[in-house]
Amino acid sequence: MGWRAAAGRHVGVVASLSARRVAQVCGCIAVLLMAILGCTSVTEGTATPDTKVAPAYRSSVSVSLSASSATSSIRESQRQQSLTTKAIRSTCDTLATTSKDAIDKVNAFVAAFNAGRSTGPTEGPAIEALNNSASSVTGSLNDALSRQMRDALNAYADAALAVANAIGVHAPTGEFNRRVDQLNDTKTKALKMCMASY
Repeated sequence: MGWRAAAGRHVGVVASLSARRVAQVCGCIAVLLMAILGCTSVTEGTATPDTKVAPAYRSSVSVSLSASSATSSIRESQRQQSLTTKAIRSTCDTLATTSKDAIDKVNAFVAAFNAGRSTGPTEGPAIEALNNSASSVTGSLNDALSRQMRDALNAYADAALAVANAIGVHAPTGEFNRRVDQLNDTKTKALKMCMASY
């Protein structure tokens, strides 16, 4: 069985309390309306602009708009510079990480060759790392890079492909060394340009 309300014994007391509260609320509203109406006044007359102040105001607005435009231009320039720096860093990071992997794999190939061991197990990883580095670097080129930097990065990619080819065709030692020297030179030049752009 749930709770039930008792029969209305105290209805008269509740009704008198409700009537008292309604009267208090009505009284408060009346006082509030009198205060609002008492503070409101209408000024008569015709509005006329102060023609002496208007040119100064227009000049002030014009200066403010010019300053705002200059600030927006500076912010946009800073944003563009930030995007350029980010794009250059991305490409240079790609060069640094992939070229290190490629050089490590080529060094493993050279170590096997110099030790008179079979180079077969080291050829595939070296060729793959060189090809990956070349394609990753050329794939990261973008318009933010200067023409000189793009040329340096493309030269590195070409040199990496040339070393991969030398390993694959078992080029003579002299030819292989010439291509490795070219790879090292182009990598060093591109990395120096990257460092200068930071």
